[in-house]
Amino acid sequence: MVGHPPIMRVAVLFSGGKDSAYALHCALTNGFDVGELLVLKPSNPASWLFHVPGEEAHRSFEELTGIPVKVVETGSEELKTLREEFRRLKEEGYYGVYTGALLSDYQRINYNQAAYSEGLVLFSPLWRKNQEEYMRHLAASGFTFTLLTVSAEGLSPDLLGAEIGAAEVERIISLSRRFGFNPSFEGGEAETLILSAPLFRKRLQVEGEVEELGPASYRLQIREVRVL
Repeated sequence: MVGHPPIMRVAVLFSGGKDSAYALHCALTNGFDVGELLVLKPSNPASWLFHVPGEEAHRSFEELTGIPVKVVETGSEELKTLREEFRRLKEEGYYGVYTGALLSDYQRINYNQAAYSEGLVLFSPLWRKNQEEYMRHLAASGFTFTLLTVSAEGLSPDLLGAEIGAAEVERIISLSRRFGFNPSFEGGEAETLILSAPLFRKRLQVEGEVEELGPASYRLQIREVRVL
């Protein structure tokens, strides 16, 4: 009798934003064993490789998803840390890594190079998806998220901390057409935090205060994160 093939283990490069949450969803629905959510925490708030806001929620991800979380501070050598962590994953028997890379060639090229050099397969299920279709698909599939920063004309600070579902996504798409920003925020117009997803065990709730940083630029100073 021929047995079933072993389930391949993958990690997810996870930030807590909507895109990495969707990448996790894809890994699970594709039948992989997700053994780790790898959170790479940059020292540079303007990092092009890794998502920065929302670190107050990092330790809640394990309770939220039921998957172990590993948080690694990158210091100033982000690419070196990325390669070291990919090497560790390979040594621990991982087959590949899922990422939420969407439009950034810088991210995808560096993720690909690091994975290839360490013998891992890289999965980027969101790569070059239509932005409006993707946002609508997220909402229709049961994902909700909130905004932690906004930095574009047309994005109102009342979205900070608010739960964003289908109605809010339509509002964002309409505003993006009017004001010319990317509807999935790939131009840095906003940073997101996932609140709920179809395969999550629980959901997040965040509370905080809105701080004005400059013209059309605001952030949510997180005061409390609850897992419900």
